[in-house]
Amino acid sequence: MSRHDSVPPQPTATTADAAPTHGRSPALGAGEPGYADRHATDYDRWFAKPGITPATVDTLAGLAGTGPVLELGIGTGRLALPLAERGLDVHGIEASQAMVHRLRAKPAGDRITVTLGDFADVPVSGTFSLIYIAGGTFFELADRDAKQRCLTAVAAHLAPGGVLALDAHLPEALAVAAASGAPETVSETDDHLILCHRRIDPATQTYQSHYLVHESDRTHHLRVHFHYVSPGELDFMAERAGLRLRARQGTWNQAPFTKDSAYHVSVYEHR
Repeated sequence: MSRHDSVPPQPTATTADAAPTHGRSPALGAGEPGYADRHATDYDRWFAKPGITPATVDTLAGLAGTGPVLELGIGTGRLALPLAERGLDVHGIEASQAMVHRLRAKPAGDRITVTLGDFADVPVSGTFSLIYIAGGTFFELADRDAKQRCLTAVAAHLAPGGVLALDAHLPEALAVAAASGAPETVSETDDHLILCHRRIDPATQTYQSHYLVHESDRTHHLRVHFHYVSPGELDFMAERAGLRLRARQGTWNQAPFTKDSAYHVSVYEHR
């Protein structure tokens, strides 16, 4: 996985909050110790995001050029494997060994270079035409210092003309959803039902996502934690890292970013 509250679903998509975890993957996050390792076998089944994945892959492929590319919080390869199928040389960083095992077990999973570690430090060598962080994973980094460290390291690993692409919730949309008190239906199939309820603490710019996963007459309770920043804060931090905003969209389908957007997809380049 990667770290992150999953970006809100597009109108026809069913997605899960990507649970942030310091150096983990986009749907299992900073919660109880060993969280990603314990739930790695269930991750794809619970958080596959079939509605949003094709558009995300298309957009990333369009930004990648000839590669190579690097995913922060690669998880089980939801995005990395389709990108590799398009001929790109894909690398990844992941904190959970169990998630990497799941990736390796998939067809062509052994062709992707994965570094175990905390993606805040971008512990790899070389440069990349595209570095990306999807599923709200950037918010899994615990605080501003970790985010700033990550952005600075990303800038050092971007090839000339390379870009950073990431998605993130909007604080206002998070507050509205939390204030409603109604749980969000993350996924509903014949086999399972996943609900999410968020609790926000504006004083610390953090929120906690509670997931209830019901299947086979059993219910799992997953808790994951995130630290959020506004688009303006993110732009300022990127500037400090030597990056500037190139484009901002309202979805991975490249819909315009408007006052009604629930999240944003932002692309940064060297200043």
